[in-house]
Amino acid sequence: MTRRKSEARANIASRLSCHCELVTDKNIKGHLTTSSRCITESNHKHEGEEAAISRLMCAGVDAGACVDGRMCLIDMEYPELSTAPYFMAVGNRNVNTTVGQTAYLHCRVAQIGDIAQVSWIRKRDLHVISSGSVVFASDQRFQVLHPEKSENWTLQIKYAQERDSGVYECQINTEPKIFLSYFLTVAESRALILGPGVVKAGSAINLTCSVSQAGMEGLVYWYRDQEILDYEGPVSILTQETPEGTTSRLTIRDAAISDSGNYTCWPTSAQPSSVLINVVLEGEQPAAMQTGVGAHTCPASHLLWVLLLSLALTLLPGPR
Repeated sequence: MTRRKSEARANIASRLSCHCELVTDKNIKGHLTTSSRCITESNHKHEGEEAAISRLMCAGVDAGACVDGRMCLIDMEYPELSTAPYFMAVGNRNVNTTVGQTAYLHCRVAQIGDIAQVSWIRKRDLHVISSGSVVFASDQRFQVLHPEKSENWTLQIKYAQERDSGVYECQINTEPKIFLSYFLTVAESRALILGPGVVKAGSAINLTCSVSQAGMEGLVYWYRDQEILDYEGPVSILTQETPEGTTSRLTIRDAAISDSGNYTCWPTSAQPSSVLINVVLEGEQPAAMQTGVGAHTCPASHLLWVLLLSLALTLLPGPR
C-alpha cells in the first residue's frame, strides 16, 4: 500500500467528479443532526483504472474531506496498479478430441510487455514446445497461433494421436514463474451402425450410422461387400452433421435378394462398423445375423488405404 497526499489530491481531484452533499440523520436521542459526505456524480464517465480509483476514492469518506461544501479532497491509501503479466479466463482447460482431429489449447495472457515470454511445455518429459512464436518441436503438427498484438497464445496440434494425450503447461517467464495446466485427451472414434439384420424382399433397407464426434472431418462411405454404394437407382444416402456428431442414413428401396450382404459404414476419421443384411422371401427362414465392428468385414481396397494412412501418422515424429 502506498500513501499519496497532496500530489494524489491534486491529480485525482482534477479528474474525479466528487462533490459534497448534506445528510440529515437522527442521533441516539432522536435529535436531528446534519453532516456531509462525498458522492460521485452520476454522469461521470471514467473507464479502466480511473473508474476503479473513482469508486475507491469516493466511497466511505469522512465528512472532514468536504471542503467549502463543494469538493472532496481525499487523502487515503489505495493499492498500486500492477503492470505484471497475468492469465485471462479461457474457459475449459480439459480438452477432449479424437484421433485425426485438430486440438486447440487456448491460452490468453494480458500485459505481456516486451520482456516476458509465453512458452508451451509438455509436462510428461518437460519438453519445451515453443517460446513466444518460435516452435522448437520438429513435429510440424505443433504450431502456436498468435495474431499480432493479440492476447491469444493457442497451441494447435494437427492430426492428433493418442500419444499426444497428457498435461501441457502455458508458462510466463516472470519471477516467480506462473503457469496454467491443460489436460488433453485424444481418443479413437468409432462408428455405430444400427438396422435390422433381416429384410423382406420388396421392402426397404434402412441403416443408420452414427459417429459421436463433434466437428468430424472427412466423409462417410457406405459399402456392400466390396462394392462402394453411391446415389444411384434405389440407393439414397443422407449425411448430417450436428453439434453432437455425424449421422449417415442409407436407404435401399424395393430390396431384392441380390441386395443381401455385409454393409459397412466407413467414416474417413473413425473406425468402421458393419452389419450383415439378409433379404428373404415371404416365409423364408433367414440366415444367421451378424453385427459388429471389425476390419475383417471391410473392403480390401479401403482397408489398404487406411493401413497406409495409419502407418504414415505413426511415422510422424513427435516433438523433441
